[in-house]
Amino acid sequence: MPTVAVRPTRAGSPSRRGTGRRVAVASAAALLLAAALLASLALGSRTLPVSQVWAALVAPDGGDATTIVRELRLPRTALGLVVGLALALAGVLFQAVTRNPLAEPRILGVSAGASCGVVLAIAVFGVGTLSGYVWFGVAGALLAGLLVLAVANGTREGAAPVTLALVGAALDASLAAVVYALLSIDARTFEEYRFWVVGGLTGRDVGVAGQVLPFVLAGTALAALVARGLDALALGDDVARALGNRTGLVRLGAGGAGVLLTGAAVAAAGPIAFVGLAVPHLARAMVGADHRWTLLVAGLLGPTLLLGADIAGRLVAPPGEIPAGIVTALLGAPLLALLVRRARVVTA
Repeated sequence: MPTVAVRPTRAGSPSRRGTGRRVAVASAAALLLAAALLASLALGSRTLPVSQVWAALVAPDGGDATTIVRELRLPRTALGLVVGLALALAGVLFQAVTRNPLAEPRILGVSAGASCGVVLAIAVFGVGTLSGYVWFGVAGALLAGLLVLAVANGTREGAAPVTLALVGAALDASLAAVVYALLSIDARTFEEYRFWVVGGLTGRDVGVAGQVLPFVLAGTALAALVARGLDALALGDDVARALGNRTGLVRLGAGGAGVLLTGAAVAAAGPIAFVGLAVPHLARAMVGADHRWTLLVAGLLGPTLLLGADIAGRLVAPPGEIPAGIVTALLGAPLLALLVRRARVVTA
């Protein structure tokens, strides 16, 4: 009987090609972020050459360029890096946990919690500096997120996507009512609050980024731990359980990470729209649905987008500036309309 020679197949080649493409995408995203960081330090009402920016960073001489770079642009660039990272990762996590492509960091009432914390800090405790009420914003966001998760876990369905969304919407409305009530009876609180609520990177010193950085690092680490579980969760709870995943624990970990990230970002820079909604979609379009790669690429694109919006706000009408939160909102409105038309929201 004749023998047939079988040529061995190159097992794993498609996987290697897919990994290579993802590495290339992540590398390109990292280069874009590096360019955005440099542009944020160089561009503004007074444009500085790269040589002066570098000299101001490594060999400050006390001149005008050093003052501009180190005291004005470096703090907002650092904050843009931290906040953009936090919002983008939180968007990925909340869209995965709720299985809702239109979900973004406000969905669990976290932004409203941060707003309520800031207003209470100003109106009740008399805090008058941004670095002072950042802690109140973080605390309010964390308490709001934990309350939503606790209430949802106490229902018959547990922390199911619909339950989380409904509880978060209810808490968001309740906390918003408290905020508006306090603002309506205290003019000083309103004056302080309106500066924060626009959302932006200007007027923050480098200490603000340092204050929220531990929360962002903790949320990022937790997101990395639950990434594989989110891949299974996307297949449905029954399939995820059959694969050995504890769905409730995965949702709790992802939700907790999202709360940490959103609370830190909103407390530091105010409620900034669009970043947490759009960046996850862009990252998935570039590297697929593997959450480890989605989180990585989103974490690179988020700061790039936020810094780009901040730079655009500086250049559009110098010497005045448009806050980054307004720029991202203007960009986000048409995208949200497009997503509403095309997306299929999964509710179970």
